[in-house]
Amino acid sequence: MAVSRLPSAALSLKQFLQRQKVLGIYRNMLRTIRQVPDQADRKYLRDWARDEFKRNKSATDQDAIRMMITQANNHLEELRKSLALARSR
Repeated sequence: MAVSRLPSAALSLKQFLQRQKVLGIYRNMLRTIRQVPDQADRKYLRDWARDEFKRNKSATDQDAIRMMITQANNHLEELRKSLALARSR
C-alpha cells in the first residue's frame, strides 16, 4: 500500500490553527472598527487594517507571525479601550 503524501500547499495543524487565529483577529478588528463614530476615522482604520493584513499575508517565519499576532491583539485592545472611553464621556 502506497503512502499518500500531502500536497506541498497543505497546511499543518499548527499552521491551520494559526491562520484561523489571524482570521479571527482580522474579523474582530473590522467589527470593532465599525463602532468608531467618525466616518473618516472608521475608513482610515479599516484601510490601515486591511493594508497591514495584506502586507503580511505571505509571512512564513513562525516567530514573526506570533509577534504580529501579539501586536494585532494589542492594537485591537487599545482600540476597544479608546471606544469605551469615548462612550463613557
